Amino acid sequence: MARPQESVVHGSKAQTQQPSTFTDALAQPQQLPALDRLLRLPGVAALVTQHGHTVVADTARTLLSELRSAAVGHQLAQSAIESEALTAALHTRVQARLAPRMRPVLNLTGTVIHTNLGRALLADAALQHVQAMMAGPNNLEYDLATGARGDRDSIVEGLLCELTGAEAATVVNNNAAAVLLTIAALARGRQVIVSRGELVEIGGAFRMPDVMESAGATLVEVGTTNRTHPHDYERAITDQTALLMKVHTSNYAVQGFTSAVDEAALSSIARKHGLPLATDLGSGALIDMAAHGLPREPTPQQMLKAGCDVVTFSGDKLLGGPQAGLIVGTREAIGRIRTFPMKRALRMSKLPLAALEATLMLYQRPERLAQDLPTLRLLTRPLAAIEATARAVLPALQAALAPRYTAECVALQGQIGSGSLPVERLPSAGLAIAPVEKKGSGRALDALAAALRALPLPVIGRIADDRLILDCRCLEDDTQLTTQIPHLSLSPLAGQPSKKEHP
Repeated sequence: MARPQESVVHGSKAQTQQPSTFTDALAQPQQLPALDRLLRLPGVAALVTQHGHTVVADTARTLLSELRSAAVGHQLAQSAIESEALTAALHTRVQARLAPRMRPVLNLTGTVIHTNLGRALLADAALQHVQAMMAGPNNLEYDLATGARGDRDSIVEGLLCELTGAEAATVVNNNAAAVLLTIAALARGRQVIVSRGELVEIGGAFRMPDVMESAGATLVEVGTTNRTHPHDYERAITDQTALLMKVHTSNYAVQGFTSAVDEAALSSIARKHGLPLATDLGSGALIDMAAHGLPREPTPQQMLKAGCDVVTFSGDKLLGGPQAGLIVGTREAIGRIRTFPMKRALRMSKLPLAALEATLMLYQRPERLAQDLPTLRLLTRPLAAIEATARAVLPALQAALAPRYTAECVALQGQIGSGSLPVERLPSAGLAIAPVEKKGSGRALDALAAALRALPLPVIGRIADDRLILDCRCLEDDTQLTTQIPHLSLSPLAGQPSKKEHP
């Protein structure tokens, strides 16, 4: 059968093949260039100059291996092995390989302190301090006054004592570690009494009974799920009791016929029997949230005044700082915790410690806190400003999504997040997007959500009530979203109106 001539590069020679059918347009394994020849292509050579031989050659081997497998399976088109196509494919793969896996995103979920999206945002002061401390040596464990070895806790201990009224303080890498260390240091090998209504589970299946076991302590449950009384603790205390513990139920609420023993009453029981009292606040607000128009949250200051010996709380929730577990309390209790061998394994590194110091320093200027601390600024953002942002974004979004989807400004209810005040809601506003075609609307919404996540700056919303919701509380600059919209690429079938309704 006569076939037109076609020149194909193989090795260093040009060979002539003449495809005559559709299947003849498929590439053959032997037509793929050798690795060294691929690396000498001008565009690939430039890639080697930019990124080095190792990563480009390794990526090229993988590309050639996959193309060879496709060719053997008769699934590789001739166009895929042309020099331009190979160069473009290699560029794409190298860029993807070198791209960071952790990326900034737009949080339009309506949850301000979102655990999956990194929780609290760091203040500018914290970012600047971290950069300065990472750029060179610092006095992490060096006493500048004496020239001797120092203690990294001293960097933030004074600030924590000043802000909370505690006698002493120490810090670890997160609040789960703070609870674990506290129990291990104060009650290892003995019993800890906790109300049944406070045996919480937080994210990642972190359960209080499991923490007790891991710390080497024996859990003693008292009371019932909804009601615990002072006499329940009194009856449970034995010579094996080492610690009374109170756990703030920050990620759920028990309502109705309930009763609990507050810290002041529990402190009296602990003092009567010569026992320490620890409380885990979880979220850990350092200020009265009600003063900023937000739901009230217990503070470490209140717990210490009530008589708690140890208070633990998080750094990256309501406090608005980096991930950290803060432990404040009496000098005797904190001393035992700080010197417990487990402490070294849980200590903070210089990066989050620098961020924590800078964040705590912001609390020394309480009048500026709602301006300087991003978490508090977002939580207290005026509703009118949120509504204005939604209106500013709406026209560009409507134009990009028509005619497959409709978009409108709507009133919303957001939340603080990360287990903080789970029942309370924050009045908010944003955009609600719905497919025009109701049949298959679920798939259309999933496809749109995926397209938003695929943007250069991924946009994260939430799907509820057959709509994709974009809450604008955390969108302080509307151009962050409007500049992304031109890059939105929708699947041809995503939300496609039916031909019957739209001929």
